[in-house]
Amino acid sequence: MFMRLIFFIFSIFFFSILHAQDLNEYKKETFIKGDEDLPYRILYPLKFEPAKKYPVLIFLHGAFEKGNDNEAQLEIGGHFFLVDSNRNGFPAIIIFPQCPLNDLWAYFETELDSAGQVKRAIFPFRKEPTRVTFLLKQLLDSFRTLSFVDDKRIYIGGLSQGGMGVFDMVARYPEIFAAGFPICGAGKASTSGKFAKQTALWIFHGGDDDVVPVYFSREFYHKLKKLGADVRYTEYPGVRHNSWVNAFKEKDLLPWLFSKSKKDESILK
Repeated sequence: MFMRLIFFIFSIFFFSILHAQDLNEYKKETFIKGDEDLPYRILYPLKFEPAKKYPVLIFLHGAFEKGNDNEAQLEIGGHFFLVDSNRNGFPAIIIFPQCPLNDLWAYFETELDSAGQVKRAIFPFRKEPTRVTFLLKQLLDSFRTLSFVDDKRIYIGGLSQGGMGVFDMVARYPEIFAAGFPICGAGKASTSGKFAKQTALWIFHGGDDDVVPVYFSREFYHKLKKLGADVRYTEYPGVRHNSWVNAFKEKDLLPWLFSKSKKDESILK
């Protein structure tokens, strides 16, 4: 009995170390622009060869992973891209930037009722992006000039506030992104026309989301369908805000995503 207990404790210790070591495969980097900086983690393909071209995927974390430790942003999603079948089947450069505590991937405001409770969320689409999104765009532009980056296959995904960032960025830079997947996100659905003909989307949301109402994703989907966009929508009945758990189990997500490519005339040089 004692030996079993020792083995059990050792196993927990061993797998906790292994868990941490996996995430250490994402290299810690910082993008510096003037007196501002953007921490990010980057995962290169297995058997990376600089002579080849690889797609780039940006993944935007949610509100609880904000900060400047350059670690928390990997808590949700980081292990998904480390799965052997994903790394071997879909070699790509994966980038997890980290949003500071005092910023947002996309603008949003809340309107309160007479009792001081949140009545609704508003997503103003301002001319200039938020500061962190501006820095992210600069970081992305720097990667797009590298010889081993396939500029026709730039993707973006995100969850919760990161999903809001996906909707915002594809509307601002539709000429860059071949495809994206916002999970339990939201935004200004009237911006759909800015990217409907250029960027494919697969939208995910929990039917019982009690943090970000599901109608935001539904509205985007219906508008994009009317505009003839390349769009898919998956809603999980009974699932609340953590619909990323379900989305990461979708066996067709990565095959769908990495099959998308921009036409030559759609890419900014």
